[in-house]
Amino acid sequence: MTTPQGLMLCDDLIFFSRVSGVARASGLTVRMVRTQSELVAAAGTSAPGGVIVDVHNPGLDLSTLLTELNAVCATMPRVIAFGSHVEAEVLRAARQVGCDRVMPRSQFVKELEEKIGEWLGG
Repeated sequence: MTTPQGLMLCDDLIFFSRVSGVARASGLTVRMVRTQSELVAAAGTSAPGGVIVDVHNPGLDLSTLLTELNAVCATMPRVIAFGSHVEAEVLRAARQVGCDRVMPRSQFVKELEEKIGEWLGG
């Protein structure tokens, strides 16, 4: 199995399929994880170049996640966060805790094909 260049914390299989298809078309791989602990465990096994996070994932604590990623990865991966545009406060909080890029889901989709390589460090 190829080591993924990226991990995506998401519980929406249909949306993940879209992202992984774009990544694959760019010669990259991304692996879906459903929980914060699964993401940290996967990152500890093989440090990703990038992590894509749905800020609305159940049980997510972004501040703790970034601390845990920093602890298990020799080099901190780029963290891209997206969420609902109506949840401006949640997106603002993601910026404040240190995500590299935070955007509404619609903007994420709009930039996906052009930026996936940059986001995953490919």
